[in-house]
Amino acid sequence: MYQFDIAAGTKADLYHDLHAALDALTADEPDAIANMANAAALVWQYLPDLNWAGFYRLIGDALVLGPFQGKAACIRIALGKGVCGTAAATRTTQLVADVHAFPGHIACDAASASELVVPIVHDGRLIGVLDLDSPQPGRFDAEDAAGCEALCALLAPRLA
Repeated sequence: MYQFDIAAGTKADLYHDLHAALDALTADEPDAIANMANAAALVWQYLPDLNWAGFYRLIGDALVLGPFQGKAACIRIALGKGVCGTAAATRTTQLVADVHAFPGHIACDAASASELVVPIVHDGRLIGVLDLDSPQPGRFDAEDAAGCEALCALLAPRLA
């Protein structure tokens, strides 16, 4: 059993501690699904105001649901479709304050109001995306994006 001391201070402290905890959880584990499962659980437990946290894996030419925490979700997402598909197709983080204003948003959970999706790339190859949803509009900011990008950079070689 793992127990982590995650800071209740600044957002920077929170992401620093999440990074250290994720490193400890995944450092010696070669299985990508196990690493995604623990990462989703860790993020779900410590990031406030989420209603979904998890991964979509690139399988062929579509994103396929991976380990997650939250309500049942869409199973397949085409590249370029919705927030996740856009992040995957462009390989750029998507920070969406109001998902209802995002053209082509895919509503897996009608309670979601904002979303952060970070592509996971290793050695130039797209592995998948980290997807975070919140019922609060504007829940995510640039600091969340940078923190999650650092988490994905740590994870990428451990998912390849």
